[in-house]
Amino acid sequence: MVPKLHIVPRPLDNAFSIRHDIVPQFGSIWHYHPEIELHYLIKGEGIRFIGDSIGNFQPDDMILMGSNVPHTWKCNIPFSSDYHVEALVLHFHPECLGKEFLNVNETQGISKLFEKAKNGLVIKGSAKEKIKRLMWRMTREMGLNKVVYLLRIYAILLESSECEMLSNSVEYTKFNQHDGNRMEKVLSFTLQNFRNKILIDDVAQLTNLSVTSFCRYFKMMSNKSYFDFLTEVRLSHACRLLIKTDLTIASIALDSGFENTSNFYRHFKNVKGITPKEYKSRFFPG
Repeated sequence: MVPKLHIVPRPLDNAFSIRHDIVPQFGSIWHYHPEIELHYLIKGEGIRFIGDSIGNFQPDDMILMGSNVPHTWKCNIPFSSDYHVEALVLHFHPECLGKEFLNVNETQGISKLFEKAKNGLVIKGSAKEKIKRLMWRMTREMGLNKVVYLLRIYAILLESSECEMLSNSVEYTKFNQHDGNRMEKVLSFTLQNFRNKILIDDVAQLTNLSVTSFCRYFKMMSNKSYFDFLTEVRLSHACRLLIKTDLTIASIALDSGFENTSNFYRHFKNVKGITPKEYKSRFFPG
């Protein structure tokens, strides 16, 4: 995908910012920013795109995204006028405490953590619980205590082994605003139509490119083919149905846009490494 530069709002005199968002939906534009983002989801579910990773998000997820990592959150919004999503969002520039801060012996591991975060990290277990409490406290604090909480979050992340890497690549193509608009159309079209048969000609037409040019362009920007991307979107939806519903495998395959059950099984095993039934049993053993 080709993201847009996003300017993270914060008071001019503050080194970093934390927000408690309660909004109709998260901003869905594919974007990036130089600030590192720690995102704790309180309410909402849908599909997240982080770097070259596609997966589901749900309440109690915590994600650390490094500097300039492209990302977006596409919410599953029910037909309800009062529906909202909720999250704690901490933004801090890698050098928010000064360039020299990262160059002394006591803080050398922080730079390696920031580099690792460029792959996107899911924070789990006791580390998540400790950081969650600190983030809530940060929303109520001012001055030096707020900085102390940030340092404690750094320490927890450095010491924790409860982190799962999301993305496979830390290199992202440079782009312009026209590219961002073009690829946002592709992303939105795919999410609206993945249950149906999608022709590459229709997708290429959205970008005003020939089929050959579009395929080359998409591969260059996302490190994968369009149909690999489409398959991942369909599988992400299927994983959600496997966990959240009692639908049969055949019904899930059809609702996720696969031609038949055998086609669904083949793609699922190829990408996830296990069968749909094995995937479901991980959440509902026995």
